Amino acid sequence: MQSFRKYLPEYIKPRPIGRNCLFPEQRNTYIIWMNNPPTITDFEAIARRVFDTIPAPFAGHLGDILLRIEDWPSQEILDYFGMTSPYQLSGLYQGVPVGEKSQWAPPSGEGDRIFLYRRPLLAEMEKTGVGLENLIRHVVIHEVGHHFGLSDADMHAIEDSVED
Repeated sequence: MQSFRKYLPEYIKPRPIGRNCLFPEQRNTYIIWMNNPPTITDFEAIARRVFDTIPAPFAGHLGDILLRIEDWPSQEILDYFGMTSPYQLSGLYQGVPVGEKSQWAPPSGEGDRIFLYRRPLLAEMEKTGVGLENLIRHVVIHEVGHHFGLSDADMHAIEDSVED
């Protein structure tokens, strides 16, 4: 019997599906792992769509945020947070939260920025089976929460209080 692999394009590798796989409704839409994963431009387009869905009362405070997509967090950032692997960080907010800003204070320098780290997000997608758009949505909203002054503990408490 001939293998189906010869009919697949060269840039696609089938991913093994074993006993520990997710139920079909939990699998992401990327059933096969691609050698040509989504680009930084793809990530930015998805993240911009997330920003477009944020309700008006909050969206009015997001206009000055710079969105940056990078492959990896810098070693300096990892060291600052005490992380040993670049896979530990999928997003980052840098700036002054809305409630801490003052019209009398000098500008904070580079302004408010949200970073998404492409390679850790792709690895998380592969590991968890969660769709890329859902992962990016989760990380963007998490970082926007930091912009509004919420801590990680605050956001985890909110997430835990919401029923699936």
